[in-house]
Amino acid sequence: MPLQKPLPPDAPFVSRRAETQEQWAARMAGEALAVTRSSLYLDFRFLGLALNALAPAPDPRCRGLATDGETLFFAPAWLVRTWQANEKFIARAYLHAVFHCVFRHLWLCGPRDPVLWGLACDIAVENVIDGLGKKSVQRPLTYVRRRAYEGIAAAGGVVAAAPAYRWLLGQSTGVQKQLWREFTVDDHCLWPKPQRPDAPAAPLPQAAKTWEKLGRQLQTELEARDKEAGSGPAALTETVRAANRSRIGYREFLRRFCVLREEVHLDPDTFDLNFYTYGLSLYGNLPLVEPNETREAKKVEELALIIDTSYSTSGELVRAFLTETYTLLKAQDSFFRRMNLHLIQADDRVQADLCIQSEDDLVRAMNAFTLAGGGGTDFRPALRYVQTLCEQKVFRNLRGVLYFTDGLGVYPKKRPPFDTAFLFLGGRFDDADVPPWAIKVVLDESEFAPPGQTARASALAEALAGGDEPEDALRELNNT
Repeated sequence: MPLQKPLPPDAPFVSRRAETQEQWAARMAGEALAVTRSSLYLDFRFLGLALNALAPAPDPRCRGLATDGETLFFAPAWLVRTWQANEKFIARAYLHAVFHCVFRHLWLCGPRDPVLWGLACDIAVENVIDGLGKKSVQRPLTYVRRRAYEGIAAAGGVVAAAPAYRWLLGQSTGVQKQLWREFTVDDHCLWPKPQRPDAPAAPLPQAAKTWEKLGRQLQTELEARDKEAGSGPAALTETVRAANRSRIGYREFLRRFCVLREEVHLDPDTFDLNFYTYGLSLYGNLPLVEPNETREAKKVEELALIIDTSYSTSGELVRAFLTETYTLLKAQDSFFRRMNLHLIQADDRVQADLCIQSEDDLVRAMNAFTLAGGGGTDFRPALRYVQTLCEQKVFRNLRGVLYFTDGLGVYPKKRPPFDTAFLFLGGRFDDADVPPWAIKVVLDESEFAPPGQTARASALAEALAGGDEPEDALRELNNT
């Protein structure tokens, strides 16, 4: 019997055993995804980095495609069967999962209902894919899709995830379930679990930071292409721009206006054990205890909060913003016992100024608070008024001015002698004319959601749990 020649040391290992059905399905599914990625790259070269950012991996437990921001998991048997029946659906599903990561939908749920938030994200992504205009991912624009896009655009301006979520809240459970059947493409089971509303903000994972960088690079490339060619995928450019806007929690932003100061308060953490043991050693049974009556705390001391009460600002948004402000101001960990807060209402002139110096003043002011104004928007009178208060020594250590507005107004040409932040809520603003010296902050609108929205949204999850959906029903509905 002739001896086999030894293999070279760098030769790959090849098993002599026959492949099982599961192994064959996983290998064929991986090859199908590789072909899909190559075809998508030919049509969308500006998505090259994003298309290669997700490493494919087989996982029979997931339904269709699923991603956690780092890996693209797929069910091998489902993918092979769907690839043979409809290659275009696999291409759309691959692009769908990538856009979820580009827009960072996985990490923006917050206190929203996760089922309804997932549907809103699917609508936003499908709107972008429908607007790309490429045959490789083109599908019929059904009546349900067209009406959904028109309704969200009329209510929020941009068909992004947050405006879609607000629009879905106003729909009945039956309509929500119909939209879920129409727009659901991938599985969201691997998305991070939403945090509780009272839980502290967790740091962003590394995957979210990576996709944030990729999203900003994509925005720069899209804007350059639009400038050169004169036109481009408008829906994609708008959605990427909306996703890249810096959103920050209101409580977190207030910390930037904090000062470090001593306040009267027992501080057991700085208790000196040396005096305790010294007294025991000197007197036998008499320890020396001197509790600290002051401690250093970093809180807000002086602040000017200006509310835009012009006709272009929604009264509902103003009341929601003030309710959240009231909750934060009452918290003992946000402000010192003696504060100097001026709550100013202004449109094209200063309408009212409430001086709040204690929690009792805050309670009385909020109980009797009424909106004043309704004219045009001019930011200059209110900022000049705050500057006058500083000159009169009403403010001695003003950390900054917070101006809650929609951005439709006249800005000062020169920077005021104090930090000024213009606070915008979600996508309901116009920041085209914001001067470079101003601090522009887009607040997370989920903080200002009216109570009861979560309970209303959970009806969709109950409706979906009540029936068994066929495995391939979504594929058939999405490709008729």
